[in-house]
Amino acid sequence: MAPNVRIAVVRGARLPPNVRVGGDGVHLSEFIVLATAEEVAEAAAAEIAQALRDGAQSLVITGGTSPIRTYELLSEIEVEWGRVSVLFGDERCVPPLDPESNYRIAKEHLLDRVNPGTVYRIPAELGPDEGADLYAEVVANVAPFDFVLLGVGEDGHVNSLFPGHKALKATGLTAGIHDSPKPPPQRVTMTLEAIRDARAVLIIATGAGKAEAVAMARRGESPSGMIANARWLIDRAANGAPLSP
Repeated sequence: MAPNVRIAVVRGARLPPNVRVGGDGVHLSEFIVLATAEEVAEAAAAEIAQALRDGAQSLVITGGTSPIRTYELLSEIEVEWGRVSVLFGDERCVPPLDPESNYRIAKEHLLDRVNPGTVYRIPAELGPDEGADLYAEVVANVAPFDFVLLGVGEDGHVNSLFPGHKALKATGLTAGIHDSPKPPPQRVTMTLEAIRDARAVLIIATGAGKAEAVAMARRGESPSGMIANARWLIDRAANGAPLSP
C-alpha cells in the first residue's frame, strides 16, 4: 500500500489482507467503508452540506452517473445556497443540454432544485482549447476551492484525467483534452494542481466495478491515487472485501 494512504473502517467492514493501516506523518488519503451505495450517497450529501454550512463558498462538482443520488439527497438538505458558487471538474465538448453533458445531469438533479448563487459552467462546446482557456479565467478568480467532489472511473481516472495521459502533467488550472481514451475524445478538465490545492476533496466509489480503481488508488497507481489530500467514501463492494458475518 502506498505510504500516503490511511484506512478508516466502519460498520464492521473487513479490509483486503494486503492493506496496512497507518502513515508516516504526511497528509493522508482516508478511506471510509460503508455498507451500501445508498449509505455512501447519504454520507457524501451530508458531508458536502456540512461544509457549506460551515462557510465553504465554492463547490466543484463531478459528472457522470455516480453522483446523481448524492445530488438528489443534497438538494433535500437545507443549505444557504445563495452564497455558494458551483463549478465543474470537467466537461465533454458537447452542447450544454446534450445527453452526454455533465452540466445537464447536474442541472437536472441538483442545480434546478437548489438555485446556487453562481453556476460556472464549462464552455466546452467551444472546443478543448478555447473552453479550457476561458474556464481558466473563472478558475483563477475562485481558486483555491473550498470543496471538490469527485467520482472515479473503473480505470482510476478522475475528471478527464486518465491514466498515462499527458494532461496529468499539465500546469495551470485547466487543460484541453483532444484524445480522451473514453468517448467523447474532446473534453475540458481541471488539472491535478487545481484539485490538490482545494481545501477539501471527497471521492466517492460504489460497486464491484470500482474495486480495482480503489485498489489502484491505495497503491498510488492511478490519477485518483495522486490526490493525497482526498477523503474517500466507498461501499463494501468497491472495497473488495465482504463485511464480517
